[in-house]
Amino acid sequence: MSESDKAENKFDEFKGKAKEGVGKATGNEQWQAEGKAEQTKSKLKQAGEKVKDALTPDDRPGRN
Repeated sequence: MSESDKAENKFDEFKGKAKEGVGKATGNEQWQAEGKAEQTKSKLKQAGEKVKDALTPDDRPGRN
């Protein structure tokens, strides 16, 4: 997984947590649900990238 993908996914996860928190604080159930959905989507993307990394040979020098 590239570093930019990791950063983007973590940012999306953080954004979802923030949106969920604001939704809880204001009593906005839609924002709470959207925040949870954004977090889930981000975590699924991260998991997919990890699987892809595990199945892709490591071409870096000095690695077996």
